[in-house]
Amino acid sequence: MTDTHILSRVDQAVAIVTLNRPDVLNALSLDVMARLVDLLEGHDADPAVRCIVLTGGPRAFAAGADINDMADASVATMYERNQFMRWERIRRVRKPIIAAVSGFCLGGGCELAMHCDCIIAAENARFGQPEINIGVIPGAGGTQRLTRAVGKFRAMELILTGRFISAREACAMGLVTRVVPNELFLDEAVALARTIAAKAPLAVRLAKEAVLKAHESSLSDGLDFERKCFYMLFATEDQKEGMRAFREKRPANFEGR
Repeated sequence: MTDTHILSRVDQAVAIVTLNRPDVLNALSLDVMARLVDLLEGHDADPAVRCIVLTGGPRAFAAGADINDMADASVATMYERNQFMRWERIRRVRKPIIAAVSGFCLGGGCELAMHCDCIIAAENARFGQPEINIGVIPGAGGTQRLTRAVGKFRAMELILTGRFISAREACAMGLVTRVVPNELFLDEAVALARTIAAKAPLAVRLAKEAVLKAHESSLSDGLDFERKCFYMLFATEDQKEGMRAFREKRPANFEGR
């Protein structure tokens, strides 16, 4: 892999990470995933970054895993490789990640988008988990996250048939945040990221944690976690600044403290 296979830049507190293997529709090789995780964790640790946009090209966000990495692998190889631990590291990124999706978003690509916190999709986006067509099933959370996003019966049909769905159908199912014209998918994702980046950083992180808790736990556990996060924020300078600015009818100046 070369550094040109993933591009990264920071613009006004928003990190924009771009998968850049157009010749293979941004297939997620082991090397690409290793580099991607390192970049995301780096931006997560960077105080100059408050939100992350993850995108691909106009033809594909990512059309799946790189089959060349797996076609001849044994059970022992797959077990020792432990490739899905990298996906767990993405799940632990604290700052919001917005997926900007155009074209194919399939298999591991769809799983990667579902690891993000919002999905902005171009009209031409196509989503799916077609692993059944090559004799396997999703392995990076597709059976679990898709079911939570769209419900058991829709997820069952999509995973058992490998059918692709349009951006509009994905949005109607609850998989996509918003569908926008093809030429605006990245601009809209960056605009959303900038809106989030302008909020109190600690509150944003805890809000993300609380929503994920709701997604992964019981209602009573989620409510307990939400209340603790709410109380915790009263120890921050941003809470004092935000409420003071509200009372003084002026924009708040949040500094992440």
